[in-house]
Order: sequence, then C-alpha cells, then structure tokens
Amino acid sequence: MKNHLKCLLGLLLLTAATHVLAQQHSSQEHVSLVLAPPAAQVVALDECDPTTFNDPAALGPDFCKNVSLGSFTTFSDLFTEAAAGTPDPKWDFEPDALKIRQGTTVRIVDQGGEPHTFTEVKKFGGGFVTGLNAPGETTVPECVGGFAEVGVAKTRILQGSAMEVTNLTKGQHNFQCCIHPWMRVKVEVK
Repeated sequence: MKNHLKCLLGLLLLTAATHVLAQQHSSQEHVSLVLAPPAAQVVALDECDPTTFNDPAALGPDFCKNVSLGSFTTFSDLFTEAAAGTPDPKWDFEPDALKIRQGTTVRIVDQGGEPHTFTEVKKFGGGFVTGLNAPGETTVPECVGGFAEVGVAKTRILQGSAMEVTNLTKGQHNFQCCIHPWMRVKVEVK
C-alpha cells in the first residue's frame, strides 16, 4: 500500500510539473519532457596497500589512494597471486554479471584505491601488465598497447571517479580491466 501511495504521489508531482511547464511555455507549440534512461551500476573494488604500492620502487608516491579499513594486498602479493593463477578476489567488479534492457546506461564507479579500465573485449583474456596475467594467458587484442592506445585510455576509471557505457546492442558484452584481467563482467542486453 505504501508503494502505491508513493507511485501516485510521484505521478501527481510529474503531472503538476508538466502542467506548470506547459503554462510557462504557452506561447510555444510543443513542450517535451525528457526522462533519463534507466541505469545499472558496476563497482570497481581493490585493496591496494598504500605503503607498498606508493613506494618509489613500485608505482610511486600517491598512486594507491586506498582508504579502506580492511586488509590490504601488497604490491608483491598481487603479482605473486596472479602468477600462481589465484588472483586476489578482493580486486573485482561487482556484480560479475548484469542483465539489462537495451537503452540502459551502465555506470561504472571506481571505489578502489587505484585506477582500472572497463574495456569491452570479444573474449576474456590477459591484460597489458603481463605479470598480472594468469599462467599461459596472452593479452587480448583490445588491451594491447595499454594506455598508449586511445581505445584503452578512454576506458580508464580513476580512483573515486565514474564512467558510463551507453548504446549497448542486444546480446552479450564482455568487459574486463586491462590492468587486472581477472576483474570481469558479463553484460547481457535484452
């Protein structure tokens, strides 16, 4: 019952707003109301250890901006685990799979401590940091060249920022991080 009242109130507010707009623009022949497309969200997560990632011998000052209060993954552990074929599960896209309607915007938010990419690939595989690829896994064509390639650079998401993917066609779309290739999402568009 409560949800029905909320829907009715929302409809009444929309009707009133449309009526006010129509009165304000009575000299115009046509008034249109544009609604935002539906959206789905994916969150990029990681647990980079600021001490080891920001070391000048690793990635340098201010690279990892992790503010989590949980456990951290050291720079060397990230590579050791990936080389063993058991990449850190705390480095992930959530959810791992989405089912959306055509026209839905997919919004990716980086809530981790370091940059990621959200790159569409034909087939999942390795990224451009070969030391983070699973044993025997080669870099997928869409990730070759890293950030020197515009196609990869356009899919980069910095810590605390977001990007949107729009106009996905019907069918399955595979997205992965070209840096941490075990971070993967399957998006099914109906």
